[in-house]
Amino acid sequence: MTINCKGRLIDLTQPKVMGILNCTPDSFFDGGKYKAEAEFTRQAARIFSEGADFIDIGAYSTKPNAEFVSEEEELARMVPAVEMVLKHFPEAIISVDTFRAKVAKAAVEAGAAIVNDIAAGNLDDKMLQTVGELKVPYIMMHMRGTPQDMVKLTDYDDIIKEMLLYFSQKIAEARSYGIDDIVIDPGFGFAKTLQQNYEVLNKMELFKMTELPILAGLSRKSMIYKLLGITPQEALNGTTALNMVALTRGANILRVHDVKEAVEVVKMYSQLQVSSS
Repeated sequence: MTINCKGRLIDLTQPKVMGILNCTPDSFFDGGKYKAEAEFTRQAARIFSEGADFIDIGAYSTKPNAEFVSEEEELARMVPAVEMVLKHFPEAIISVDTFRAKVAKAAVEAGAAIVNDIAAGNLDDKMLQTVGELKVPYIMMHMRGTPQDMVKLTDYDDIIKEMLLYFSQKIAEARSYGIDDIVIDPGFGFAKTLQQNYEVLNKMELFKMTELPILAGLSRKSMIYKLLGITPQEALNGTTALNMVALTRGANILRVHDVKEAVEVVKMYSQLQVSSS
């Protein structure tokens, strides 16, 4: 449960928080907010001041039916964002949210420490080899298809069984390319119906069979706001509730828009663990 981030060993037996920083104009929650350097660095400062262990930078919105973004455009957004964060926060541990090997390589060369891939290498056949050569931790998510068509790909006979098979195959493939530090992400909201999302969350401890850390990305997603009949902007309370459920089901990292609240959840969960021992 330890990952090596640019020589720093991060112990994930104590849950960690990953703050989301999007540099996309169409992200489902905070799209277009952080364009100017001052605004971008102000948001990064807030993420760190509220206690985030990692910051996850995204330059391609992967919401359902998201618009296609060229590799050149993603690079033009991602690399300056990584450089900007490290300029102001040189100790930051940056994760880059990309499914493209070229973007991952450029971002790591710019100083990023983790690659977070929604496609587990399925959308770029050079991704696993590239991450293996970069020697950085790799977050692999479960998804079918692409952000443009995943909403149609929700037909499973047994979703948990099929996800476990998916991860076993992708983990073996990643290991064959020399990737040592792997984190798995069940992919809430990706090629899953609302009901399937809750089934995966409820049974998430079964993914511990992989003997790998688990990242849970539930923050303000449609499984919350559609169920409650609200907007993503109103979904903080639901996010907090499901983050606590995720921790009780074995999550090691919470990926969130709202760091302060997630840090508080981790603190309360940790106290529960102390009290039960």
